[in-house]
Amino acid sequence: MPKVETMTLDEKLAISNKACLLLQAGDREGYSRLTRTIPLPPFMAKIAKEKIGVDFLLNGGWNLSEAEAEFGPDWLLR
Repeated sequence: MPKVETMTLDEKLAISNKACLLLQAGDREGYSRLTRTIPLPPFMAKIAKEKIGVDFLLNGGWNLSEAEAEFGPDWLLR
């Protein structure tokens, strides 16, 4: 399995800060788009898959890199 590059906490915070500035400027779409680049924690991705469905995760533009690293690349299809 290829190594998955993880995002550091500092990188996540920097994105979050930029997203907050977008929200303060009234750009809700930009805020949403940017925050989805932060990896969804594996436990949240697993709950979303079970409760909301695979399509929500696939079509929502979520960064699932941490879930893939923890559960494997085919976890959504299992």
